[in-house]
Parts: sequence; structure tokens; C-alpha cells
Amino acid sequence: MILGYHFIFSAYGFWLPNDPRGSWSEVVREYEIACLGPATKVTTTRSVAASKHDYRERLAAKKALRYPPVRFTGQQAKEIGKGFAIACGEGNYRALAFAMMPDHAHLLLERHPRRIDLIASHLKAKATKALNDAGLHPMAAFKSPGGRIPSPWARKYWCPFVDSERQMEVAIRYVEDNPVKAGLKPQCWSFVKPYRGR
Repeated sequence: MILGYHFIFSAYGFWLPNDPRGSWSEVVREYEIACLGPATKVTTTRSVAASKHDYRERLAAKKALRYPPVRFTGQQAKEIGKGFAIACGEGNYRALAFAMMPDHAHLLLERHPRRIDLIASHLKAKATKALNDAGLHPMAAFKSPGGRIPSPWARKYWCPFVDSERQMEVAIRYVEDNPVKAGLKPQCWSFVKPYRGR
């Protein structure tokens, strides 16, 4: 039985569809990136972040991006957290753990009747709106003549399901420990609630 969802939202340029470690992508949409190879589709829900790979190959692909990869500042991270909190309130999503990293976000939600693709879109939209409202959108310098600002997020998201009490404990700890393992301060977010169990 599914107990929750571990959403991982990548910032633009963080994890490319043809990353040599693998990705969940099935197609490379940008021509400049596609020239460097096809999508590296994997089916595992296990993290492949630590997989051995050619680091130079990954950096070369990032240099071919249309815009520089997004790295969120501390203030931008706070605004994204506010946006996620607003979405959780509007959608009645129960957040069990959240970690905002410079180039991606981890959000663990309790199971919800709404489709996960709609939840993901809702969360990303509210986070982007919060950045815009605060005048902190990291892609504001690339606004088109028509006024459109590129999304600070990758198109897709990764969302392994959590289907046991043990997995839930591991997922909560993983999300909470993520900033500390990266050398950042522990994070505390007011919209995160304790897990109540089944």
C-alpha cells in the first residue's frame, strides 16, 4: 500500500536527460543537448547520484544548455519553501519532510487522492509564483520580448512511492539529512508535519 510520495524537483540544468549516470527521461528535447547523446533511461527508484561516470562529459552537456544552470540562493530557497507551503495548504497535502538544496528540492508527502502529476504541477507553480512575487526569479534576466520567463525547474520530476513504514522512516531521515550531508545547516520548515503512521 502506498503511504507517501518522495518528490524530487530538479532546478533547470541540474540533472540532464542524457546524464551519464542515467535519468528517468525517455527523450532529449533540446538539440544542443541531443548532439551529446540520447536519453539515458533507467527504471530503478534507487538513487544513481553516486554512480561512477565521466564528470567532464556531464559538465560538457551543461555548457551546451540554452541558459546557465540554476543555483538557488538561500533567499530563493525560502521563497520556494513558502510556495510549497501555500500549495500544501490549498491542496490539503500533508508534508512529512522537506529539504531545499541549491539545485534541487526533496519533498515527502503523505498519500493523497489527487494525481501525482497534478500535485507536482501545483507545487512547482506556487514555488515559481513565490519567486516572482518576491522579485527573486533566477531566470528573470532571460525574459523573452513577450514577457515570458523560462522556468527555473526541469520539465519533469522524480517521485518514488513510499510503501512501508520502514521506507517512510528511511525517506524522512534521508530528506532531513540531505542538507547536512552537503555541508549545509539543518533545515526546519513550519509547514512540515510529523508522520502519524497508518
